[in-house]
Amino acid sequence: MAEFIHIVGEQIRKIRKLKGMTQERLAERFGLSFSYISDVERGTRNISLDSLGKIISALGVKPAKLFEDIEELPMHFGSDEIRTKIEYLNALLSGRQVDEVDFVINVAREFLNTIDRKKR
Repeated sequence: MAEFIHIVGEQIRKIRKLKGMTQERLAERFGLSFSYISDVERGTRNISLDSLGKIISALGVKPAKLFEDIEELPMHFGSDEIRTKIEYLNALLSGRQVDEVDFVINVAREFLNTIDRKKR
């Protein structure tokens, strides 16, 4: 059972980070304490179904997401600041239609190409 609690906590942490959310922000969205969220993510707190439901709602995901293989962003992105911004961008794009994501990618690519051309 302890292993399952640890897995659920890890998944909550991964989803929260991919959504660009801090533990404090997640806690305040549904009136849970920061220390409670921290304990859940570390797998040191036995979470109730009621609290789990609140956390899932606060994260804006379907319950099945807790049982998916969630890839974390690679550590090679550089600084924590850059990694946080990439996680935030990922959160902004999650749940969007494929054509909307493609549009954002194309705009970003063109913008960066323009910047690179100006540097030459």
